[in-house]
Amino acid sequence: MAGPDRHQGAPVRKAATEGGSQPEKQSPPRRKRRAPKKTTRKRSPKSGTDKRVHVCYVRLNDTEKALLTAAAATTRSSVPAFLARSGLAAAHDLDNTAAAIAGQRELVAELFAARRHLGHVGNNLNQVARAINSGDRPGEIDAVVAAVQRAVARVQDATERLLEQR
Repeated sequence: MAGPDRHQGAPVRKAATEGGSQPEKQSPPRRKRRAPKKTTRKRSPKSGTDKRVHVCYVRLNDTEKALLTAAAATTRSSVPAFLARSGLAAAHDLDNTAAAIAGQRELVAELFAARRHLGHVGNNLNQVARAINSGDRPGEIDAVVAAVQRAVARVQDATERLLEQR
């Protein structure tokens, strides 16, 4: 090195070849590259008009998330892609989608109505039982028991229909 240092206070580092070899400084060992995951599929990127740029957030409970994850895995897609495709399919067929939703709502309303009816009839049955326990013999026993049996059958039927839909 000849001449004055022109770096004006910056640290001067000498080249590794200056002064001969430097065996005490060895380069760190090279790391092996990991093999890429083979679960992804190559596909062409979407064009500018078809590219999905909007983000929607969905909250799910554990059961719903597990169900959607299993369904997405079955179709070999991600959960967001599965949600987008199934939501769009439902949106394109509004008649069937609306009918399915309305049918389920009607079924739930029927179940609640049947449950209320069972509560009213059960109240009548309790009144008959109290009268029998006090020594009376009310004439409405057969009608009340038949009404209870009909109400139980109504609740049972609505419950079975609701379970069949799932």
